[in-house]
Amino acid sequence: MLALSGATVRIADISAEIAQSNYDRLLTEAEQFVADGLFPEDAVERLRANLHPAQSIEEAVADAVFIEEAVPEKIEIKHATLARISKAARPDAIIGSNTSTILIGKLAEAVEGPERFLGVHFSNPAPFIPGVELIPHDGTDEAILPTVEAIVQGTGKQTARIKDATGFVLNRLQYALFHEATQLVDSGIASPEDIDTIVRTTFGFRLPFFGPFAIADMAGLDVYAFCYASLQTEFPERFATPPILQNLVDAGKLGTKTGAGFLDVPADRTPELIAYRNKAYVAMQKLIDELGPAPIA
Repeated sequence: MLALSGATVRIADISAEIAQSNYDRLLTEAEQFVADGLFPEDAVERLRANLHPAQSIEEAVADAVFIEEAVPEKIEIKHATLARISKAARPDAIIGSNTSTILIGKLAEAVEGPERFLGVHFSNPAPFIPGVELIPHDGTDEAILPTVEAIVQGTGKQTARIKDATGFVLNRLQYALFHEATQLVDSGIASPEDIDTIVRTTFGFRLPFFGPFAIADMAGLDVYAFCYASLQTEFPERFATPPILQNLVDAGKLGTKTGAGFLDVPADRTPELIAYRNKAYVAMQKLIDELGPAPIA
């Protein structure tokens, strides 16, 4: 994605041979993506012009202004790699880690000049998932963030700045859902197949357009509070009402119907919001119908 955006990119791996193999694989994948209509027609030519396999990590980072580490999710491997990167890189080069769960502050311990280091978490498959988490640690120089945002957004991605915490945001939410789903299966309430169907066709259907706070605002925060109270009859601790929700309800801020909630959408814009929502959901269903079912079953 960086090379397609026009940047000169050098890739490195544990050997020059593997770096070359990765380069060849990327070109082969790009050819298929072009054939499938997923990449622009000139994507392979752009990659050939901008993407280069390096003999080593040291050669790859020597003149780089931005470096992205994406080695396996083991802290000892990341520490060793980040130490090599920061020793060989320019002192003003920004270094990002693609870690999805390890604290950025822990990884920064291996970096020379940790103020130029942060998390830059792309999601798999990176060419097609638009969101990227940006995670500075306590020692990150905040002045580098606009530069990183510009680089990442230049690839067509959307960025969100979040604080350094184990699992960050994406995986905290993803694993919370998965954990509850496994409990439903273990309890015999539903099968994995039926749970996947419910997620895809109900609240998951909304998520490409609205996050959980926008959805709650549209539903009504008082309704959410009532639902929490109902859930507490069986699960009093697991579904305790979040204080942030109760505080808004107590203040009469019930979401879009009162013009104030988590996102403070003015009440006079509610018809516009609902119209967009309805069009979005119909368009999503048409897209699903066009693509057909996922080849799982």
